[in-house]
Amino acid sequence: AAVAVAEGPVGIPFPEYSADVLGGLNEQRLSGQLCDVLLVTQGREFPAHRSVLAACSSYFHKLFTSGAAADRQSVYTIDFVCAEALAALLDFAYTATLTVSRASVADVLSAARLLEITPVRDVCAHLLDTKVLSPPVGSERPKEEQEDEEEERLKGGEHSDPVDQGNRLRAREYLEFFLSRGSHWSSSCSTPELRDLQPHLHFSQRNGAGGAESNGLAATAGTSGYYSPLTLALGQTPSLGLADQDEDEDDEDGDDERSRGARAQAEAEAGEMLAWMEARGNGGAAVPAFYGPSQNGHFYLPRDAKLEREVEQEMELEHERKQEQEQEQECVEQQTMAESWAAAAAHRKILSVHLQLGSTVLTAFVTEDNYIRLRADRLTVTRHGSAVHLQAPHLVLNFDGNDIFTFTGAEVQMLPELEEMILHRNRFPFLTTQHNRTWVFTVPSLAAEFPYQYDFSNTFDKAINVQKWLKTLHRRSPAATQPEPLPPDLVLKIRQFSFVFLDDVFEIKLRDNYELMKDESKESAKRLQLLDKKVSDLRKQHGELLPARKIEELYTSLERKHIEIYIQRSRRLYTNTPMRKSLLTWTMSDLEVVALADQSLHGPEQVKEQMRDIDRVSPFPRDGLPLVVQWCRAVHFKVTAFLVRIRDYPRYLFEIRDWELWGRLIGTEQDGHPRARRRQTVKLGQPWGDVTVERNMPPLKFYYDFHSEISLYTIVWGPCWDPAWTLIGQAVDLLSKPTADPSPPLTWWDKSRLLLHGRWVMDIDQANLHQLATEDPYNTTENMHWEWNKLNFDWNPGQFVFKGDMDVNVRTASKYDDCCFLHLPNLCMTLDLHWLCHGNPHDHHAVMLCSAESVGEVTSGQPHDSYRAFRSENLNLSITMDLNQHRGEPCQPRILLYSSTLRWMQNFWATWTSVSRPICRGKLFNNLRPSRKKLGQHYKQMSYTACFPHLQVHYWASFAQQRGIQVECSKGHVFTRGTQRLIPQAGTVMRRLISEWNVTQMVSELSLVTVHLMASTWDETADHQLNAQVKKTHLLSLSSLSYQRQSNRMEEDVSAKEEGSAFYTHKLCLVDLRASWTTTNRNIAFGLYDGYKKAAVLKRNLSTEALKGLRIDTQLQSKKLKRTLSNYTSNPTNPVPVTPAVAASRAEKSQNEGTSMLQKLIEETDKFVVFSEEDAGVSDQLCGIAACQTDDVYNRNWLIELVNCQMMLRGTETAGCVLVSAAKAQLLQCEHHPAWYGDTLKQKTTWTCLLDGMQYFATMEPNPSEQEDWQLWLEVKNIEEHRQRNMDSVLELMESGQAVGGMVSTTTDWNQPSQVQPTPQVQRIISRCSCRMYYISYSHDIDPELATQIKPPEFNNCHEKEDLLKKQDGAVDTFTLIHHDLEISTNPVQYAMILDIVNNLLLHVEPKRKEHSEKKQRVRFQLEISSNPEEQRSSILHLQEAVRQHVAQIRRLEKQMYSNMRFLQDEVRTEELSDINLKLQNQLNQEKTDMQMKSEELNILIRCFKDFQLQRANKLELRKPPEDVSVVRRTEICFAQARWRLTEEDGQLGIAELELQRFMYSKLNKSDDTAEHLLELGWFTMNNLLPNAAYKVVLRPQSPCQSGRQLALRIFSKVRPPVGGISVKEHFEVNVVPLTIQLMYQFFKRMMGFFFPGRNVEEEDVGDEEDKSRMVTTGVPVVKPRQLSEDSVSALGPSKGVAQGLNRTAGVRRSFRKPPEHPVDDIDKMKERAAMNNSFIYIKIPQVPLCVSYKGEKSSVDWKDLNLVLPCLEYHNNTWTWLDFAMAVKRDSRKALVAQMIKEKLRLKPASGSESKGKALDGKSDTTLQQQEEDEKARLLIGLSTADKGSSKKSIFSRRK
Repeated sequence: AAVAVAEGPVGIPFPEYSADVLGGLNEQRLSGQLCDVLLVTQGREFPAHRSVLAACSSYFHKLFTSGAAADRQSVYTIDFVCAEALAALLDFAYTATLTVSRASVADVLSAARLLEITPVRDVCAHLLDTKVLSPPVGSERPKEEQEDEEEERLKGGEHSDPVDQGNRLRAREYLEFFLSRGSHWSSSCSTPELRDLQPHLHFSQRNGAGGAESNGLAATAGTSGYYSPLTLALGQTPSLGLADQDEDEDDEDGDDERSRGARAQAEAEAGEMLAWMEARGNGGAAVPAFYGPSQNGHFYLPRDAKLEREVEQEMELEHERKQEQEQEQECVEQQTMAESWAAAAAHRKILSVHLQLGSTVLTAFVTEDNYIRLRADRLTVTRHGSAVHLQAPHLVLNFDGNDIFTFTGAEVQMLPELEEMILHRNRFPFLTTQHNRTWVFTVPSLAAEFPYQYDFSNTFDKAINVQKWLKTLHRRSPAATQPEPLPPDLVLKIRQFSFVFLDDVFEIKLRDNYELMKDESKESAKRLQLLDKKVSDLRKQHGELLPARKIEELYTSLERKHIEIYIQRSRRLYTNTPMRKSLLTWTMSDLEVVALADQSLHGPEQVKEQMRDIDRVSPFPRDGLPLVVQWCRAVHFKVTAFLVRIRDYPRYLFEIRDWELWGRLIGTEQDGHPRARRRQTVKLGQPWGDVTVERNMPPLKFYYDFHSEISLYTIVWGPCWDPAWTLIGQAVDLLSKPTADPSPPLTWWDKSRLLLHGRWVMDIDQANLHQLATEDPYNTTENMHWEWNKLNFDWNPGQFVFKGDMDVNVRTASKYDDCCFLHLPNLCMTLDLHWLCHGNPHDHHAVMLCSAESVGEVTSGQPHDSYRAFRSENLNLSITMDLNQHRGEPCQPRILLYSSTLRWMQNFWATWTSVSRPICRGKLFNNLRPSRKKLGQHYKQMSYTACFPHLQVHYWASFAQQRGIQVECSKGHVFTRGTQRLIPQAGTVMRRLISEWNVTQMVSELSLVTVHLMASTWDETADHQLNAQVKKTHLLSLSSLSYQRQSNRMEEDVSAKEEGSAFYTHKLCLVDLRASWTTTNRNIAFGLYDGYKKAAVLKRNLSTEALKGLRIDTQLQSKKLKRTLSNYTSNPTNPVPVTPAVAASRAEKSQNEGTSMLQKLIEETDKFVVFSEEDAGVSDQLCGIAACQTDDVYNRNWLIELVNCQMMLRGTETAGCVLVSAAKAQLLQCEHHPAWYGDTLKQKTTWTCLLDGMQYFATMEPNPSEQEDWQLWLEVKNIEEHRQRNMDSVLELMESGQAVGGMVSTTTDWNQPSQVQPTPQVQRIISRCSCRMYYISYSHDIDPELATQIKPPEFNNCHEKEDLLKKQDGAVDTFTLIHHDLEISTNPVQYAMILDIVNNLLLHVEPKRKEHSEKKQRVRFQLEISSNPEEQRSSILHLQEAVRQHVAQIRRLEKQMYSNMRFLQDEVRTEELSDINLKLQNQLNQEKTDMQMKSEELNILIRCFKDFQLQRANKLELRKPPEDVSVVRRTEICFAQARWRLTEEDGQLGIAELELQRFMYSKLNKSDDTAEHLLELGWFTMNNLLPNAAYKVVLRPQSPCQSGRQLALRIFSKVRPPVGGISVKEHFEVNVVPLTIQLMYQFFKRMMGFFFPGRNVEEEDVGDEEDKSRMVTTGVPVVKPRQLSEDSVSALGPSKGVAQGLNRTAGVRRSFRKPPEHPVDDIDKMKERAAMNNSFIYIKIPQVPLCVSYKGEKSSVDWKDLNLVLPCLEYHNNTWTWLDFAMAVKRDSRKALVAQMIKEKLRLKPASGSESKGKALDGKSDTTLQQQEEDEKARLLIGLSTADKGSSKKSIFSRRK
């Protein structure tokens, strides 16, 4: 309530206050508190409050407020109202809710009319009139009777049913008694409470004509069912002035003599009374003698005190006379009953006994302080013959003053025979006895309540001692031949059973007060906020005039008000709701237990035979098994509800509905040896003194063979219930006394193995297991739900079998709610328990306990343990899941996972594996018992086996973006085995052992596996539902998969083995692998991997382990790991950086020979040599091989084998595909020891891939399919190596060849059947070859155990400048590809495809690396400035908290959006809610962006902090300057020899053949996003394959091949990051050895069309210097349009193949490129133009000596063996395409080459007889010598003669004028 500041009263309404008050009164009524009236009807009592009843009922208002006895009367017997109706009306009065049914609506209506409750009367009448609730069938009366009754009721006669009329009469009598005379009334009233009063007033009145009684009783035979004495009195006419109507009475024929006598006596008494009253009235009373009659014929008399005293005296006398009459009548009844029993006994001689005790108390003191008390109210015992009947309405068993067991309405019947038992016996066919005695126990309500910390077992054990002593006193020696009688059958029926453990009251109040304080803090904050607002308004209104003292008083008064409200709420805490007292509540409804005895089950031998039959796995003792207790019964059990609840948690621990059980049950107790008997002293007191009894120590064991049917079975459990469960365990310990054996106690699983034996089968319609996933026991939304449908559960010794349909659901309050992530139909799951014991785990008979007194006699030295051979040391669990069980329609198992679901499961696992704190343990709680061992730490080995015919797995990395993976499997088998190791924790404090699981073996076999990638183009703002338009693309498929995993071993375990037999942890074999790698797959896969990495980094950085640095041992000298480090360190005593041996040798070689190599380079400057080094193989120079060949491997992790694998590659710009196949492939992964690289400790991982029988195939058609997801696959016969073919068909004969260029058939598209789409063919572009690939990666994630044992390197203090040749790149991720011999054949289409695939798929580089590197360098610099580690740690902690807040905000927004979406689904979509959702989505996207930025910053900060922590611990310094650029990735491609055949588009006609040797390509990606490309070629030659070629060798080096020493070609390019989409070439240099060129113009044309399709190579650049300079400065070539003349076309005509080739190549780019998916706008054109151009900053091509031979067209000049030198070319700042670059080189080198050609030709003699000169002279006739010389000069200068100046034909070096 707010504090009133303004003047005047303030009314604050409390709308719910009246309901609260009424609810409080109802609670008082139900608990019997503060009730001032008791209503009794039909034997039931109803406490209530006068004020509530009077406010609700006019009848009760008059009853409680009128008369002298109204105040002192507290019990009212209103038997004219039905008990059920009165209960409904009381509920209405206290709750304002009326509960009626078809059966009770009539009774409620009648009671409402009697008690004058108008609302209930009107509602019930309306319900009956509208037939909403019609009376039950058979209770309706004819419509005419109902109409007549209604008419009579409206007339006032109330002529209705006799019962209703009698009830109304008694109600009026009861009310008028209190209205008129108070407690004086006559004994003739129909009300039992008033029946003992002296009758004085008997009046009657007759209707004048009808003869009907004015009471409302009809004068018919049907209404004579009820007459009260008052009614008879009212039937007599008074003689005071009333008309006599005796003649009507005398004329009645229906009265018999008995009724006439009674009526005459009543009339006489009434006449005397009236005469007496008349005489009294005439004696001087001023008032009339009586009042006029009321409507019902009653008369009211004036009150007279003297008369009242006389009436009271007469009433007492009459009461005594009536009691005497009742006693006489009871004696007569008993005598009559005795006579009848005696008459019956005269024939059967049956003894009958009837004993009734009003109140019985029986107390048995077992000790001086402990006792057991039995209290019974109105105990009745009846025996009639052999039948005994016991009945007690209320029976209580009290232990030490605590009411433990309470029986309400208990009844026991001991019958000689019960017909009902025959039906029960028919259920068990093995029973032989037809009839047996039966004991029936019927208890409507049984309650067992155990107070908190009450030691029930102590008193009960003392009582057993007394019972044993009494048994020894009265024991009889049984006759040897006399058989034991058959025990009776037992029937137990309990309507409501309750078993309660009470909780600690202090804990209850503490919890409730804590909740109250939390709520009060929120309320007080609200009140303070209201006051702040009010004070702010006052300040705005009064300004400075408002005194500060007044404000301070307001806040002070508010504080006092807070305290007062808290105190008031604390006092009223349990007024409205009672205190929760129960710790555990176990209830059962409608319990029925039937135990049948039979001759086949009775007796020691029969019991032992049944034991052997039930417990077949336990060995039976050879010497027999003596038993003290043995019994066997056939049991039938039935219960409607079986509920177990812990405290007031909202979910039941156990919930079982409609449970029925039947089977055999045996109980035995083994007769112990003398040492297995303990002696107990019983202090009996005088006169017996102390006695000693012997107790048998072996426990009572149970054997069972049960079958049960259950409708619903639900178990709920979570770690949050552990504290309460611990208290329950302590309460259970107080129920049963522990064994007296001094052995360590058995765990609960060993105790269950010892006591329970047999088989239990359950058929459950629906079984549920809820695993709570939060630490709040009141949370009902976060749990994992295991659901079984039609479950068949079979429990055998050491085995559990589950059969049914299982679903595992994740229940969470988010959009992933109700996610069924595991669906397993027709599942058969078996759990096999293998107990590891010293003896037989099933031999429980051999366990013999020993008393403490006999321990010294048995053991010698070692601790005594009676369970030593039986106690389990560990447990091996085997789980088998078989899905091959077919029942009905087959259903496919499926798994559905989200990334958020996986995160939820991680939190779930963390919750379930967390260690709970000890509860109520220690000296303070007097609990010093050792902590119990958890079952989870008892496992030693666990194995899992799964078999399934089909399986489908869906993984969605993003619910909104819908990016994920789908895996389908046809048949599979999975087996895994793991072992557990318990590790003790360090420290002096005793802690629980840490559990560590290690997978020792795993075997998996899968068949017909298909993997698809799924993605959608919709963004996150679209919707939060699964999109049906998700695109699915094929990733890989295989026919079989085999996986094996063995336990990890260190390298020394296998160091002696050969490389071929090396041990690998993981082995994977894939057969017939078909993989497809496209741009779509690449984007989806990289997106999935990027999301995974970001989530992993975020999780690692937000964990508590993020700031835990590595502990470096600086004193470590030569500490070894699992193996010695001397194999890969130069000196163990002086550690150096752990580098590979080959790399170290290379570094040493480069250091020693650096000067000599520089000298050689200087000496060879005059020689035209590209590059030269020592005679070593190319593969030895590769960094990838050197890094993989180091011997510091500590774990050989993966061995992957692929058989007949193939991969389809499809680029972005082209529509074709390339197929890569391999007959055999091996992929090896090794993990190396951590090593220091510079100042950073990293761990190296290497991958080695070996492929044999590789082949490359490519499509032939420009556009083979219009679909984007089409698939082409090779047949297995074309992949296998050394396969014997059957040449039965022409196709087999054609495909049998292995040469390059061959055509093979493919399988159809995997989406289409073979009948729909014809089978295409592909061409072999690379024949069979072998390949090796190496990949080396370096990681900062290091095992701390390995990292702490590596000593950092020691650096010299003097920093010397490092030679460039000495500098090493250090830890660089490297990829190396090596081919040996390649036979290649491609056409222009296939060449374009290969370029597209290489550029867009294989060389795809992650962007934004430079930005990340700059951020890291900036953070390093900041850490250098801040040298305080605590400040650095504090900044990291603040950033962690900021990221956590972002994550929490994202989760909150997602839940809010999900609730809105659910509301929109349920209701009509409103625009307001949609706008709110859109705003939330925008806010969510912003939160994700901010979280990603801060997460990246946090990751960099933590990594740098760890590096500085390592350096600071080892006194290291940063040696690398911040601006230093490092290599982050290296790519190497190498092959020894390759032959490349360039063909036409048909793939058969050759154009050229290029032979390459010692090819080497490397690419270095650096940290600043720059890249360096290096192409080296040892030898190359190009042959002309065109028909009728004059020169067969087109291109070759002039010098012979020098293998391994000299390079023929070297191309170097340094690339910067793209600017505006244009690639920037910072440095481009080409070095070539002297070449011999023999070129034909036809060959040149064909080659230009091959490499540059779609370009008109006939066009030339501008010839003038202005255009040339403009092109150089602007970088854009100026090309003039040119059309081919007719002469040129005709000149090209004879070469048909050339023309066709040009036309085809010109159309390749247009037809083979994919059309744009979207309309091309200006931006797309700019992007395409930028992608085709390159910005060249610096280009250099040194001079190259050439020996040129050229043959042009028919009319052109041919040259042979011209010695030319290609000049040195340099270019700066040009933006060209590659064709522009080639044309620029041609243009600029042309002038120098022409000059050199002129020079060479001038040196020739005219009569040299050269071929070209001879041809020119043959064409001349009738000319002079001068003209010939001029023509010769013209030919030399411009290549044209005088005769053909007008021709447009040209040579390769010609220029257009």
